[in-house]
Amino acid sequence: MSSGKVFAPASIEHRIFLVRGRRVLFDSDLAALYGVEVRALNQAVKRNKRRFPADFVFQLTARENRALRSQNVMPKNNRGGRRSSPYAFTEHGAIMAASVLNSPRSVEMSIFVVRAFVRLRGMLATQTAVAEKLAELERRMETQDKNIDGIIRAIRVLTMPPERPTRRIGFHRDAALRLRSPESSLSR
Repeated sequence: MSSGKVFAPASIEHRIFLVRGRRVLFDSDLAALYGVEVRALNQAVKRNKRRFPADFVFQLTARENRALRSQNVMPKNNRGGRRSSPYAFTEHGAIMAASVLNSPRSVEMSIFVVRAFVRLRGMLATQTAVAEKLAELERRMETQDKNIDGIIRAIRVLTMPPERPTRRIGFHRDAALRLRSPESSLSR
């Protein structure tokens, strides 16, 4: 067994990482899940290279390995950690690994691996749908903002005082006095 490290199938989702744009399980986690040693898993993969194309499994570069170690995903070299870069198994690679390992646990656990990847795919689809809805709301808000700006400008135009004085409408006392004055009655 892989250094006594066994984890529950429910925690598989937390062990799936995004590397090179693919969701992967590292060889140490997959070996622990399948109940075999890491070297036994890697040896089975090397013996069956034709079953593991590059889209099923790949080995991390030294740079990717350093980045993962800096994020504490894997132990540091000076603490008894591994000396070679780990292998990363995609969903299909993890299933293929179960087929080359003749452990009863590996067959049983491959079902959990598939389900974990499917759940992650479902969560991603949900997040994508939410992101699309948010983008739609933002577009609507932009158009609403433009409409509101137009309304505010129209209200400001309506509430501005006129630029030049206009003739007053209604009854004016001065005009009434002119009508009553004797001069106005003579002119009639």
